[in-house]
Formats: sequence, structure tokens, C-alpha cells
Amino acid sequence: MVWTWVRVGIGVLLGAVTGLVELVYLIWAGIILIPAWPQPRTRRAAVQRIQAGARNLAEVERWRLAAFLRAENASDYTGARAVEYLALRWAAGLLGGVLLLLFLYGVAVCIIWARDVFVGRSTLLLVGAQVVLGVVGLFLSVQGFLGIAAIERRLARRLLGPSAREVLERRITELSTSRAGVVAAVDTERRRIERDLHDGVQQRLVALGMLLGRARRAPDSTELLAQAHEETQHILDELRDVAWRAYPAALDNLGLHEALLRVAERAGIPVRLHYELGERPPTAVETAAYFVVSEAVTNAAKHAYAQEVVADIARTDKLTVRVRDDGVGGADPSGSGLSGLARRVAALDGEFTVDSPAGGPTVIMAELPCG
Repeated sequence: MVWTWVRVGIGVLLGAVTGLVELVYLIWAGIILIPAWPQPRTRRAAVQRIQAGARNLAEVERWRLAAFLRAENASDYTGARAVEYLALRWAAGLLGGVLLLLFLYGVAVCIIWARDVFVGRSTLLLVGAQVVLGVVGLFLSVQGFLGIAAIERRLARRLLGPSAREVLERRITELSTSRAGVVAAVDTERRRIERDLHDGVQQRLVALGMLLGRARRAPDSTELLAQAHEETQHILDELRDVAWRAYPAALDNLGLHEALLRVAERAGIPVRLHYELGERPPTAVETAAYFVVSEAVTNAAKHAYAQEVVADIARTDKLTVRVRDDGVGGADPSGSGLSGLARRVAALDGEFTVDSPAGGPTVIMAELPCG
């Protein structure tokens, strides 16, 4: 907190210095532009020179805003926008300088008051009044700094912010990335289902066929038929597992809460579920939330050696899924399971994070827009 205020104070101080420089620059620009205005060629050269210098000063402002006020701005603005920005920003910079001087003056006055108290020159009533004035002055100074910082950010965002073209290009890149992620996720899921069917169900069907063949040839096939019947039950269980991992029917029939309760029942470790949704989210969001919890619980049980998992599902403007386990940590976000979840969440314009330091705990979080 202290460093935050120091950082903002340094940003306002530098803004006051650059505001004075920008005011001088604008006055100089007016001086060279007025005599050059009647001549088109000279005027064009002067304008280009002024705009180039304005861009240099605007770049300094972009650095200051990013370093001290945590405001990132695009670099594709024009020279004319840079001149417009400087024409408005210098006033905010000098206003910040005035506030800083008033703050320093207040600090100096407080030091004098403190000295008077120490040497016994102040009465109790005067000390109380000085404390009240000092607190009010500090409050006004803090609010003034926050206001200047907000004005700086808003002004830069409006005049130096990303252009419509840059916003569109970023959106196209995001959509291309998410589309590729969806294709990769679908392909990974198809391969997983194919592997489950080949390694599990298909092998059991082969064994079932061999049992039935032996039963046909055996004089007394009662025991073999009983084994075959038991094998069919195993095959049905595996088919249900494969279908459940592909898409749980309970998600459509009973909703997300009941589907997650079944995940908790099948986890093999204690799972505490905190479900705080008043109404059902959209189907795509519901499905993504289900798979985030399911994969996180599976990883905690199989790989993290966790003793307990806590899953929180809540909704404000977004649906937030947070799964925490007390395992050994070290989960790899680039692994097939977690990367698949990241692609699934990204396809919905959501955010997916994995925090898993060595030794644990592991926290997996997804934020999914519901609009």
C-alpha cells in the first residue's frame, strides 16, 4: 500500500514536470506555426515537425502512465492525436503539480505544529484543531491525487487508446486462437474416446466373445454363461464411463449441481462442493464449468495425492469456478488435461488460470462470461 502511494506520487510529480515541458512545447509550436501558416508548403513541413515532436512527448507520457499509474495505451495513434493529447494533458499535469506543492506545504506546516507541541507552545484546543485540519488536508490531498491519476488515465485512453483497427485485429487474433483451440480440443477428446473404447471396451468384448465361444462348445456352460453375464455388466459400466466423460447425461437432465455431486461421489477422495448459483447458466458455460471441476478433481485424486478438494461455483457478472486441493502441487498447465480445459474456456471468451507451486496447494480457476 505504501509503495502504491509512493508510485502514484512519483507519477504525479513527473506529470507536473512533463506538463510544464508540454506547455512550453505547445507555445513554441504556435510561434513557428503562425508565420508559416500562409505558405502551404512551409505550413505542411511545420505541422509534420510539430507532430513528430508531439509523438516523442506522447511516448514519454505512455511510459510514465505505464510505469507509475498502471495504464497501458496503444502506440498506433497519429501525430495529430498526439498534439491534441498534449494540448489537453498539460493542464492536468500542472494541476497535479499544484496539488503536490499544497501537500508539501501541509507537511511543512504539520512539522512546525509538531515542533510547537514539543516545545510547549500549543494549547490542547489548538492541538485538537491542528489535528483535525491535518486529517482533512491529508484526505483532500489523497483524493486530489486519485482524481488527477483518473483524469490522466481517461485522457490517455481516449486519445492514445487502441484504434478501432487495432481492437478489430486483436479480436480477430483472439477468435483465430480460440477456434484453433476448439479444433484441437475436439481432436484430443476424439482421440481419448477412441483410446478408451479400444483399450477398454473392445478388449472386454473380445473376452466376452471368447467366453461365449467356449460356452457353445462346453457340455455344461452354466459357469461360463455366468462369467459372460458378469463380463457384460463390466462392459456396460465402461461404456457408461466413456459416455459420462464425453458428456454426462445428468448435466442435461438434472443440471450442473447434480452432475457435480456425482463427480464428488465418484472422486474417491472427500470433495466439498459450494454451489451458489440461483439459476442455470447457458448450456455451453454449464458444460465448461462441469469439465473444469471434473478434470481438477480427477487430477487431484490421481496425480496430486490430495486428501481433500474444495470446489466453489459462484456467479456475479461471470460464472466463477474455483477448485482447490491440498495435494503435492506441481501441476503442469501445458499438460493435455489442463491445456484442454484452457482451450475450452478460451472458446467461450473466458479466463483460465492454474496456480500450483511445488508442495501445493493447487488452485484452478475459470471465469466464464454468461452473457
